This record gives sequence, structure tokens and C-alpha cells, in this order.
Amino acid sequence: QARSALGSALDKATGTLLYNAAARLRDPKHLGFLVGYIARRQILTDLQLSAALEYLRSHPLEPLDTADFERACGVGVCVTPEQIEEAVEAVIGEHRAELLAERYHFNMGLLMGEARSRLRWADGKTIKNEVDLQVLHLLGPKTEADLEKKPKAAKARPAPAEKQKSAVVENGEVGTETRSLLEQLRGEALKFHKPGENYKTEGYVVTPNTMALLKQHLAITGGQVRTRFPPEPNGILHIGHAKAINFNFGYAKANGGVCFLRYDDTNPEKEEEKYFTGIREMVEWLGYQPYAVTHASDYFDQLYSWALELIRRGQAYVCHQKVEEIKGHNPPPSPWRDRPVEESLLLFEDMRKGKFGEGEATLRMKLVMEDGKMDPVAYRVKFTPHHRTGDKWCIYPTYDYTHCLCDSIEHITHSLCTKEFQARRSSYFWLCNALDVYCPVQWEYGRLNLLYTVVSKRKIIRLVETGAVRDWDDPRLFTLTALRRRGFPPEAINNFCARVGVTVAQATMEPHLLEACAREVLNEQAPRAMAVLEPLKVTITNFPAPKALEVLVPNFPADESRGFHKVPFKSTIYIEETDFREEADKSYKRLAPGQLVGLRHAGYVIAVQNVIKDTSGRVIELEVTCTKSDASEKPKAFIHWVSEPVVCEVRLYERLFLHKNPEDPSEVPGGFLSDLNPDSLRVVHNAMVDHSVLTAQPFDKFQFERLGYFSVDPDSEEGKIFFNRTVTLKEDPGKA
Repeated sequence: QARSALGSALDKATGTLLYNAAARLRDPKHLGFLVGYIARRQILTDLQLSAALEYLRSHPLEPLDTADFERACGVGVCVTPEQIEEAVEAVIGEHRAELLAERYHFNMGLLMGEARSRLRWADGKTIKNEVDLQVLHLLGPKTEADLEKKPKAAKARPAPAEKQKSAVVENGEVGTETRSLLEQLRGEALKFHKPGENYKTEGYVVTPNTMALLKQHLAITGGQVRTRFPPEPNGILHIGHAKAINFNFGYAKANGGVCFLRYDDTNPEKEEEKYFTGIREMVEWLGYQPYAVTHASDYFDQLYSWALELIRRGQAYVCHQKVEEIKGHNPPPSPWRDRPVEESLLLFEDMRKGKFGEGEATLRMKLVMEDGKMDPVAYRVKFTPHHRTGDKWCIYPTYDYTHCLCDSIEHITHSLCTKEFQARRSSYFWLCNALDVYCPVQWEYGRLNLLYTVVSKRKIIRLVETGAVRDWDDPRLFTLTALRRRGFPPEAINNFCARVGVTVAQATMEPHLLEACAREVLNEQAPRAMAVLEPLKVTITNFPAPKALEVLVPNFPADESRGFHKVPFKSTIYIEETDFREEADKSYKRLAPGQLVGLRHAGYVIAVQNVIKDTSGRVIELEVTCTKSDASEKPKAFIHWVSEPVVCEVRLYERLFLHKNPEDPSEVPGGFLSDLNPDSLRVVHNAMVDHSVLTAQPFDKFQFERLGYFSVDPDSEEGKIFFNRTVTLKEDPGKA
């Protein structure tokens, strides 16, 4: 195209501009228009080209206003050497004092930037030459001092940011959550379009009605960011959903917008009320409050009207191919694709009236998707009552038909979904445009997966049915209800999602990274208590008081201002079996004959006097003497203990599966059920815990000193407390 105007001899500068135009122009219909300006040498610089590309992106509809385009990209603007000289002189005058003080150590880029801002279309090289010339005139040639490197100023260390608690987010109001978390959650979202500028997104389809529809959309939303979290209410949310919740709610929050919780309740066969309540409960548990809770079924009447309109426009038809015929790759085309519009309207009405059985008729849309799938189904027959609409409908819309139209009705600005929905992006845009309704933008991001687990509903149901786990909330699973039951704080899950980031690439993470996030949060949140899992009775033969003493134990030893709790200290205490050895080697520092040990918080040191064994030779009791710590030699170690304890059940969890990818046949040929870890649960029936836990409620969390973080299980009842170990105090190197 350029050669037709310039001949065969193209100079390098023009060639570079042509290359950049072809590489960066998203809409090829404007290529000839742009090439004409380059060939006629009306666009001469990369700066002008960038302005031209931005103008074309912002004005997608024909015809273009040529005069406005030329103004926007400086066509015909001539910047004279005198103008450049005056602009540089003015800028140097403003910084004269600093220049004389700092000389050539001054940031000359600042001068060039300010001069460029005054003369937008001036040539950058000419400005630089003028700056160099005028600076030389002012300062003279460089001296030896000017050539020395400027010493780097020591960076002041910022004071540690005060840790802020996560707060509930209502209607997009920013609570007390740290801004840095929100910034991390944005990830790829930094490239997102602004509300109302959908047409600037690559691949977005612009129709003659697009700009008018966007104008109406902005009038309704006021330019507000709107997202939605659209789960199907046929299962429990898992760790992957936590990323989706954080991204949708977090992106809206970071931009002063709102997020809808919309149930995609278009498949009544699999939906149960417990899933609706469970989903909302988990969203709120993670700290988010939906702007509105909606259902796809709220819009069934509108969706049906639009289906009729789609048929009238010749974009949909009633088909009688069986499900198995249209499954898989390259299914045969429908023989009913070109049936008359009136015939499809009558047949669709018959579908609604229940005149067709299930699988005998579907409504299909006339389009080909990215993955080659042809004519996706919009409606199918299901004689199943709906939990909200009852028996009103016996036809239900599919995801491909429902999702984009519900987004349109709610005026969603950013329809955020995982990467597997990328193949449906074209159908998303096509359907909105086929009906001439507002078309949001679909953005895809990578799924979050964890190793050593399964999250599919079907496989979790198999685990429950075979007795491998108790239910969806078994603490060995990675559903959100299971993580809550195990004791993971919601802040830890949110922090984990923030660390993973919102990237286009799929992220597969090790569970220990989530556990590390839990330790960080629990270290700040979980008060300390003392517990003994394998008790060994210890009798203090010279106990210094006739009755129990009271020992003050700090709830948080690193910050005693957060309070204390009292524990009794009597002549009979219990310690861990592993904290005593009859024969100690050099590396062993705890209790042994001839080796003292301190009792944490008690202020006493004990020494073994007598070891009592049962008939099998097992140690069942120790008789010891005690000495006040300040009157004794310093012990090598301090151990935890309990006295007058509360007997509890403690459940210790390990990974449910032995291999990283239990669903991978190459790693586990026998299938995921053959990969179960026989030691994934160990129950300690008679653990002993100090009295501070007596009033604990389900989901209360504690750090059992030297043992780990534990959470009260909902199985707990009056007189019997059950604890789940959330994580150990330190990461097991073997699991990293």
C-alpha cells in the first residue's frame, strides 16, 4: 500500500512506522487509512503513530472524523527550532538554581520531559540536543567532580506497617483490609478496560448499536465497576473458588465498585437448598458482602422472550438431534438448521408446553465457537420442578445462553471467569450482539489448583460414599467448609490467593504454601494454651503448698498486654511421654534421670527421683522433686505440662493422598481411590488440655504450645471438646 504512493524506495523510518502500525493495530479495517497517512508522510513519528492508534481504538465506528483524527495525532503541526529553543530555555530557567547546585548530577531527563510536555509533537532528538546545548552554555564543560558517580542516598527503611484486620466489605466500600492485598489481587486486571470503554478490549465486537448501548449502560451504572461471582448451586465451594471470590469481589472493591452473588440455577436436577446457603455463607466467611444476591431464575421470563426474538431474527432453531449425536468433535450438522422461523417458533412453544419429552428437542443457536463446537444448545427440556419457580417451566436455559445475558441484565462491566471459558468468549459476544443488548467484556484468568487433593464434585462424592472421608467438610479436603472446620482463618485463604496472584496462566500450588499463610495469621490470632497428647503422670513429692497454686500464662507471650489466663499447678501434673527418657544422649535436652527440666510459666524446675513402670516395663509415672527456678541451676529446656486438665479428643490430620497428582493415571494408575493415605487421620481420644479452653466455642482457635495450631470442632458438646489440628508450628521439611 505504501509503495503505491511512494514507489519502491521506502526509507527506514517509514518502514519502521509501517511495521509498528501493522503489529499494533487491532482492527485491520483501519489499516489502509493509517498506511495512507504514513505513506503521505503526515504521520512521521512513533509518538504520532501511538496517538493515531489510540484514536482509532477509542473511535471504533465509521465514518471517522478526519479533521478530529488529524488534530488528535498532530498531523500538519510544525514545531520550529525557535519554539524548541524557547521551551527548553523556559524549563532550564525554572530549574536554574538546582542545576547550578547539582551541575551534571542533575536529572536531565526531567528537563526533556517538561519540554516535551510543552511541545507535544516536537522531535525528541531535537529537544535532547537543545537541552544538551543550553546546559553546556549554563554550566560549561564537565569537571572531574562532575564525572564522579553521585553517591547513592541511603534508603530510609519504612516503619513496619501496622497489621490491619480484614473487615467485611459492603457494597464495594473499602474496609480495613490493606491496600497492598487489593493491588496484588488486581494482577492481570491492571490491563482491564474502564467502564464504558468495552470497545477498547481486543476481540470485542463493535456493532452500529454498540456506542449507544454503552452510553445507556453508563447512564445506569454511573461508570461504576460491576463484577459478579456466579457459582452453580450443586456443590460446595473449594479452594479454587476462593480465588474467584477474591478476584471478583476484590477487583470491584479495589475500584470502588460492587459485586453481585448470582446463583446459576439453570439445572434443577442437581440443585439443593444446602448449596445455596453454603455458598453465601462461605462468601461472607471470606469477608465479603454481596451488593445483591440474584439468581439466573430471576430472569427466566426475559430469557424466554429473548429466545423467541433470537428465533425471529433467524439466529436460532429447534433441533431434534439426540444429545449423543451432537457430543464430541465434528458432530454431523443438524438437518433442521434451516427450518423456517415460524416452524421453530411453534415448536419452541410446544417445548415450553411440555409436548416434547426430555432429549426430543432443543433450541440451538446458529454460531461456531472457538473450539469448533457448532450451534450450542440454548434450551433443553427437563421435567424437574425448580426450587424457586416450581412447575412453571419444563424448559431450562443452558450456561452458554444464560450467562452473558444475565451479565447484560445486571450491567456487569467485567465478566471474570477461568481460562476454560475462553472457548465461549465468541458466543458470549455473539449472543449479546445478535439481540442488540449491552455486551459486557469477558476476561479469563488461570485456575488455582492444589497438589495432593481432588476438588471435583463427582470425586468428592465418591470419597464420601466409600467412607474415605466423612462429608464435604471433612478437614482433609480442600473445600472451603473443610478448611474452615480444620481451623484455617479466612484471612489466611485470602492472603494465599493474593500471593498466588491473578494471572492468565494456571497455578498449581503446594498445600504447604497455604499452611504457611495459616501460620502467619494464627500466630497473631490464636491464644496460647498448654495441651498434652500422650500424657505421662508426674507426681511432685515436695510440692511447696498444701493446695493448688495458680499460674498466670500469657495469651500471647510476645505481647503480654493482650492478657493472661490462669491454670492450676498441683502436686500431680502431666507431661508428654516424649519429654522423658530413661537414657539421654548428648543431643537430648529434656527430662531424664540426672537431667533437670523447667516447667513453662510455672517458675519451677523438676528433677527425677523415681521411675514407676507397669508389668510390661512401660513407664507409667515419674516421682520428681521441684525447685524454684531462681534457686536452681539453669535447665537445658522448658517443657509444657497440664494439671487438673480437661480431657479432650484431638484429631491429627495429614495429606489425604500419597501422590501429588492423584487424578493423573501416569502417576496413580489405579485411580485416585487407590492413592489414599492410610495415616491421613490419627485420633487421640484422651488428650489433656488446660482449663483455659473450657468455654471455647466451635471454630475457636488456639496454639497448643510446642504442638501446633488447633481449632474447636463443631462435633464438640457439653462435657467433651473435640479439637482439629490445623497446622503444626513449623513446616515439615519432608512436605516442602
